[in-house]
Amino acid sequence: MTRQTIHTLSDPGVRARIDEIMGMEDCPKPKGAANALIRLTQREGTSLAVMAHALKSDPTLSVRVIRVANGIGDGEHGPLVSLRDAVDVLGVPPARTLALGFSLMATCRGGQCREFDFIRFWSQALARAVALQLLTVARGGLPQAEAFSIGLLARVGELILAEVFPAPYTELLRNRGGAEAAQRLEFLQAEQEAFAVTHAVLSASLMLDYSLSEVFATAVERLDQRGTADHAQDADAATAHQLLTLADHIGAICVATPAASRALMPELFALGGRLSFAAEQLIALCDRAAHEWREWGVQLDLETGPMPLFEECAAVPLPEVVPDPPAITRPAGATAAASPASGSGAAPAKPAPDAPVPAPAPAVAPPVAPPWDADVAPMCVLLVGDEARVRGPLRGTLAGAGFRVAEAADGRQGLSLAIELQPQVMLVDLAAAEIDGIELTRTLRQFKAGRSSYVMILSAAEDDEKLVAAFAAGADGFLSLPVPPHLLTARLLAGKRVAGLQAELRQEREAIRRMSAELAVSNQQLQEVGMTDLLTGCRNRRYAMERIQQEWAMAVRSERSLACMVIDVDNLKQINDTHGHAAGDTALKLCASALKGEMRAQDVLARSAGGEFLVICPDTSLEAALACAERMRAAVEALPVVDGERAAHGSVSIGVAMRDAMTPDADALIRLADQSAYLAKRRRNTVATVQSNGTRPHGAT
Repeated sequence: MTRQTIHTLSDPGVRARIDEIMGMEDCPKPKGAANALIRLTQREGTSLAVMAHALKSDPTLSVRVIRVANGIGDGEHGPLVSLRDAVDVLGVPPARTLALGFSLMATCRGGQCREFDFIRFWSQALARAVALQLLTVARGGLPQAEAFSIGLLARVGELILAEVFPAPYTELLRNRGGAEAAQRLEFLQAEQEAFAVTHAVLSASLMLDYSLSEVFATAVERLDQRGTADHAQDADAATAHQLLTLADHIGAICVATPAASRALMPELFALGGRLSFAAEQLIALCDRAAHEWREWGVQLDLETGPMPLFEECAAVPLPEVVPDPPAITRPAGATAAASPASGSGAAPAKPAPDAPVPAPAPAVAPPVAPPWDADVAPMCVLLVGDEARVRGPLRGTLAGAGFRVAEAADGRQGLSLAIELQPQVMLVDLAAAEIDGIELTRTLRQFKAGRSSYVMILSAAEDDEKLVAAFAAGADGFLSLPVPPHLLTARLLAGKRVAGLQAELRQEREAIRRMSAELAVSNQQLQEVGMTDLLTGCRNRRYAMERIQQEWAMAVRSERSLACMVIDVDNLKQINDTHGHAAGDTALKLCASALKGEMRAQDVLARSAGGEFLVICPDTSLEAALACAERMRAAVEALPVVDGERAAHGSVSIGVAMRDAMTPDADALIRLADQSAYLAKRRRNTVATVQSNGTRPHGAT
């Protein structure tokens, strides 16, 4: 980490302010299984096996973690199919951060900050995450396992401020300027003055709290300082800053309107030039990032915009890289202002369907399960109070009776230990220092992790009003000091019975949760099988019909083009009749493989009938679809297949159609492509379209 970042986040005032904001009730926090997973893995030395086992309780999160892990090293480790392998590739901190990010994405999709576009924020965060992972893999030299998590949560500080301070943040966003450096700085200063901390410092603090790399945390804190931080950083920190800046810009392009995205393209090549990405390489990376962004959007039920056409900018020359103006001196804790291209404040792009807020302090994060088994390990008793009054007299009695004893000198320490250890029984001095027994009990009962402990209040004198207040705060019993050993033992036995019943309930809930997880995985596997053609490995007709309806709706809403192809394999019946169906199956598999090799990343290939395939081409004009179809036809023609008694080459007849003003729906588009295929079938080995009323013989251009 650079000295500036260490200075910023180690400043007592900044740290206290961050802790205060993170502890506020409205601060976004992970929910459900993600919350339990994060709590379980916060301890040092958490094993990968424990992490993988905890992930199994949430099948949906498991699938997403496996997918992110498969993007590391660009698949050089081979396809990952098991959670254990995925966690082994990722490591515990990135996997834990993914759980946080995906949980927040699912739960924080709206709020009271009217100028903050939550859906756009997450859509850009998702695009940034995909882009940063691809860029980090291509560039090398930095922690690839963290890239997706960093990209997803790089601007999470904006979300925190919008949720915790909705009214003042709405006003700040309403008065926000443009994207110039001076205007970003003005917004930064306004954030600092209003909240005594900026969104960038909040985001960087979260990265460090989750044990992610310091170079990436520095990049997050300096994300909006383009061209100013690189000279003061070492090589890795400068590269991380440049990669994150480029990924953030790609995310801005993805969520921008078509006109706005074209205006952002020149800076894209300038940022890529700083990292020595050639124009063609950068365009290919951006195309892949945009495609994967849309696929992730379907999986996460998150609306994404239309496919950005980066290839249209292939001829744009790389502009001269001109550094931004030098950064001005700012107070500790201040950071650059958020870019207007980020999730808050910018006008939303037209959404379309297709296909992670700091970590909670340990005192508020409910765990998966206590670290002991009530039926095996000795019962844990937490003593909270003064050494002379409570801990000294009771310690020996408890240890002699076989209990596991933990001790806290005051109420504040006792609250922290209660959340961490989750003792079955707590003996709390009513007059404990820092936080008395009543306040400790009341605070403890507010959190799930503190509701299972059996709390007994200890007091030297019976004060009826205080005892009533203690029971109202959630105490389970009362003992007078000094406590007779036999009475203490009897009360502890009562607490043990309650703890045993709670352990049984936990086991039953865990069994139900495990069964539900297994059923969810089975259902997901069945759904995947039901959408796949087992012979060719392509999608089947059912998937194609659902997908083309989705693409149609998106194309209509965003006024983008949509094309499709119907592909018929020539002479398939002759091959089946002459050489048997095994030879026909082989020919189909070879054709499917050749077709896939010539498709673009966003195109979808499905087998719709015996020898017929359907290709869905989003954001594709008729001319581009015809060119792609011709490449497919030529690729199949080069395939050696058996035809009669001699070796021959394969062939396909392809019909192409595009959505236009006369096409009422997706079914009509398919009918047009089918008519075009019939026209091509007359000559065989041909590409045709009825919309131009012409055919293109094989070999024609």
